[in-house]
Amino acid sequence: MHDNGVEELINKLYDMIQDARSLPLGADKCIVERDRVLDILDEISNSLPNELKQAKTIVDSRTDLIAKAKREAEGMIRQAQAQAKQMISQEEVYRQAVAQADEMIRAAQEKIRELKRVTNEYVDGALKESEESIAQALAEIRETRSRFRKLTTPQERTHSPIIEEV
Repeated sequence: MHDNGVEELINKLYDMIQDARSLPLGADKCIVERDRVLDILDEISNSLPNELKQAKTIVDSRTDLIAKAKREAEGMIRQAQAQAKQMISQEEVYRQAVAQADEMIRAAQEKIRELKRVTNEYVDGALKESEESIAQALAEIRETRSRFRKLTTPQERTHSPIIEEV
């Protein structure tokens, strides 16, 4: 087997056939050296397994590379899907937390309004009671003062001469 590549050997065959003498009355037919053509074909035949092995190795490497890239791509897709699921899950948790917080805020605001209403009613009631107590106390004071005046006015008249002497 020679170091010639298969292409070079095939080119030699082409050259031999082109340079070969044509047969009389048969322009499409020629005479070639049988042993030389057979040797070249043997070399091609012996070289083909190596060439085929190299081609198969290249194809296998390509197939392995494609399979590896496909596995990596599938892994990346699974990872992206898992991240998307996690983000969706986190988004759902966030939305639920926001909704729950909104509900708690609304409930707290309602409680505050209710407490304000109850407090206002209590303070208004206490002020009303204080006002009524003060009004009653004022009425009692006025009545007591009025009675006191009535009591003291006649005495002052009787004691007026004493006051006049002083």
